[in-house]
Amino acid sequence: MLACDTREAWTQFLQFIKTRCSLTAFGNWFAPVRVLEATPEEITLEVPNIFVQEYLLSNYKKELCSFLPVDVLGEPNIRFVLAPAQKKSTISTPSIHIQADGNANSNANANKEGANSHPELKLNNSYRFENFIEGPNNQFVKSAAMGVASRPGQSYNPLVIHGGVGLGKTHILHSIGHHIREHHPKKRVQCITTEAFINDLVDSLRNKSVDRMKRFYRSEIDVLLVDDIQFLQNRLNFEEELSYTFEALKNKGAQIVITSDKPPSLLKLSERTIGKMEGGLVAHMGIPELETRVAILQYKAEQKGLHLPHNVAFFIAEHIHNNVRQLEGAVNRLSAHCRLLDLNITEELVSRTLREMLQQAPHEKITVEQILKSVAAVFQVRVNDLKGSTRTKDIALPRQVAMYLAKEMIKESLMMLGASFGKTHSTILHACKNIEKKVATDETLRQQIGMVRRNIEA
Repeated sequence: MLACDTREAWTQFLQFIKTRCSLTAFGNWFAPVRVLEATPEEITLEVPNIFVQEYLLSNYKKELCSFLPVDVLGEPNIRFVLAPAQKKSTISTPSIHIQADGNANSNANANKEGANSHPELKLNNSYRFENFIEGPNNQFVKSAAMGVASRPGQSYNPLVIHGGVGLGKTHILHSIGHHIREHHPKKRVQCITTEAFINDLVDSLRNKSVDRMKRFYRSEIDVLLVDDIQFLQNRLNFEEELSYTFEALKNKGAQIVITSDKPPSLLKLSERTIGKMEGGLVAHMGIPELETRVAILQYKAEQKGLHLPHNVAFFIAEHIHNNVRQLEGAVNRLSAHCRLLDLNITEELVSRTLREMLQQAPHEKITVEQILKSVAAVFQVRVNDLKGSTRTKDIALPRQVAMYLAKEMIKESLMMLGASFGKTHSTILHACKNIEKKVATDETLRQQIGMVRRNIEA
């Protein structure tokens, strides 16, 4: 490969990437990169900051290897050079812009606007405490959220809400924002997704306004609501910045609320960040039970002006049990069919209209007792020993296997599972991590766990 070919290869890489990402992402991550030097064996790229380098290698290593020279280990042979900081003039005077109508505006106004240009997620007006359908699996989360909204910064700080996709975490997050704005109007609330925070940081680095961004997030807001913190995983520099922000806000008594699809201990974040999250209140948002799903369906149907017979609502709830968004999608689809085709809602219509959404009704609920009996049979120990406190290896390992399977097979909070075993939630987590580590290398254990599963599911 000739040097000119290497430069051309970078251009081709950019053209390839342009078709696979948004214009904003391309402008943030790829457009600022310049080729300083190219040889057949290596390319030298100038990047505006370390974040761009990390982003390229973390997300596009495979593509970089396809276009650019690679080393003997098959890694992209790229030398990164940080762009020199632009020197500021010793004396700076605000420039004046004379508009056509003769008015004069200074750059000071532009700077003032810039300070307020940080992305904010507009609160969804439909996401309020009043229309959040409460059930046994989300009652604790709602109570904790209302406590935080009533006394921001004075209890449960930070509040971390975790649970699967589409269960209502964002609904609760926005409800907190609405309640604080209405009952504490002097509190400055900032609601943002993790992705928007990352993009804001990149823009600030590119515009050399990081200090202004830090001042905004750490000094100028009283409540920070962060959605989907799991997108911060494997992005160490961005995580570090947000971690410092959390610390600064907490030290000044500001409220922090975070949502995640996993509990903090299972996120691939630094111990420092996980420690900060676990230092507050961690609340699990569970899958709604049948009765709650029926209530959600009927509420959503009522909002659409759709009469949903009780037996039909139960039929849908029995066959759509993963998340609330699917329930809402089912109501929207039924509403469209009934209005456009002038049809009455029946189970037959539901089966036909929603056939690809309907799932098999869940099997009879698996219990901890079932798991304990099956584990005892496979590992040839007594159930009473598994329930006891004996720590010998022949008992401790099967007990941890039972805890691991309970977490995998029973949709309950760690606190509830811990109570079933007479242990704390942290003991359950420790057991799960230990078994996950062992099954990666122990084929016999993997087979034993598979046998227990098959016995339970038979």
